[in-house]
Amino acid sequence: MDTKYLLCAGLALAAATATAQQAPIVKEAPLRAHLSFLADDLLEGRGTGQRGGDLAVRYLETQVAALGLQPLANGLYRQPVRFRGTRLQPGSAIRFAAGASTLTPRLGQDVLIGTGSGRAEVVFDAPLVFVGYGAVAPEEDWNDYKDADVKGKILVMMVNDPQPTAEEPNRFAGKGYTYYGRWMYKFEEAARRGAAGALLIHTTPSAAYGWNVPATSFALERFHATGDGNLLEGWLSEDYARTLFQAAGADLDALRAAAERKDFRPVQLNLGAHAEIRSSVRQVEQFNVVGIVPGSDPKLRGQAVVYSAHWDHLGKAEGPADGADRIYNGAIDNGSGAAALLAMAAAAVQKPAKRSQVFLWPAAEEVGMHGAQAYVANPAFPLKDTLADLNLDSMNFAGRTRDIGVAGAGRSTLIDNAARVATQMGLKLAPPIPDLSGAYFRADHFQFARAGVPAFNVGSAVFSGDGHFEFEHAHDASAAKIVAFKDDYHRVSDQYQASWDLSGMVQQAQFTLHLGYDIANGKTMPSWRKGDPFSFIKR
Repeated sequence: MDTKYLLCAGLALAAATATAQQAPIVKEAPLRAHLSFLADDLLEGRGTGQRGGDLAVRYLETQVAALGLQPLANGLYRQPVRFRGTRLQPGSAIRFAAGASTLTPRLGQDVLIGTGSGRAEVVFDAPLVFVGYGAVAPEEDWNDYKDADVKGKILVMMVNDPQPTAEEPNRFAGKGYTYYGRWMYKFEEAARRGAAGALLIHTTPSAAYGWNVPATSFALERFHATGDGNLLEGWLSEDYARTLFQAAGADLDALRAAAERKDFRPVQLNLGAHAEIRSSVRQVEQFNVVGIVPGSDPKLRGQAVVYSAHWDHLGKAEGPADGADRIYNGAIDNGSGAAALLAMAAAAVQKPAKRSQVFLWPAAEEVGMHGAQAYVANPAFPLKDTLADLNLDSMNFAGRTRDIGVAGAGRSTLIDNAARVATQMGLKLAPPIPDLSGAYFRADHFQFARAGVPAFNVGSAVFSGDGHFEFEHAHDASAAKIVAFKDDYHRVSDQYQASWDLSGMVQQAQFTLHLGYDIANGKTMPSWRKGDPFSFIKR
């Protein structure tokens, strides 16, 4: 081989390595220590509005202060997040009337119900209307409501988006998921239209998770922004939805097929509902934790890169102490991200980047991303001066990899930064795949994106098994661990194991820190790709 070529290649590699070394080194020992503590039973699952959540905040702000990060302008490391908590109480029920027949579903098995109204007692009667996907997407020339008046009615709708067709293979992101497919959007749209409420038809393929996920959420305290909301929010199991539609003389499958067309119009069902929803309601204040590493460049330190990882999980379930495990420890989701962020902050204070770096632990991600939303509304640096948000959630616990997941980075020029850093670290970017689970819209970075800040989750959707990860060692066994985590997702079995190989978690954290430094030391601000829906947002 040409000696000149070898010399050039060696110099290029050395330069790349030097660039990669600009970010200080993330260490495994503190990461593991933080993770084992945050996921300990002592913190009772870091539940929103629970004692364990308060302990988590106190631990994080103490650690951030000890590391030497700077507080917010008010001198505090905590940022208040205010919203409302509602928990379903005994005596709640819903009945359906189809002609002369009355159907009474089993709560928790056939139907899930709750209220977003903030009222302790809600009793009402309302007719049911099938509204397809319940989506209004002008850019897709799509409106499932047309000119129908749905005020005061209960809307029954499908989860996910209209599916691609041979004529329109890329509509609603093709096989991927858009925000229109998320349960949050559907409840929001129902409220905007003055409906009494919404019932979503659950299927595991369309929701991208089993019935246990919404069932767990509705069994625990649910949280909403302050203000008026839907009288009724809930889910129907597919089997019960079929029973309900049959009783009304409607063909569920035929209506589903009709809802795949642009000319679909809402269908009045021969069904009425009587709902009695009794709830305990309280006002909740939780806190984001924020620490800042000021930039070293006097001209650029007014701009910032944000790293985020939510600290909350599902907390401790109520019930008698009968020996059953009632603590949702959330070791991977998201003790892993919270711990990794502390380890990254410890490294970053040793060698600041040119621009400032914000380390953000949002509250209440699991219950509606309220913490990230509160930060975006009151950021440490103006959004116009915020270059990117790099989010960590449910990290790799099965060993080092040869590639890294950057799903969503391709929406913006962040993909170029990610590709450069991956090359410097000897990694490949995992190939892009359709976002079948709506992962991009399910984590805190989405609140930044919808405010116009380029953002994505580094190594996103690891827990779903949808990501492509090549492991350096024990490939089959390691990959199996990642895929198997979907059985622990939002269950009490998501617990810390001292036997975990955290080298991959350190690698993922190091990649994220390198990426942040690449952005913070760069010459230009990242931007959205032309035509991406977020590119039209002004900040």
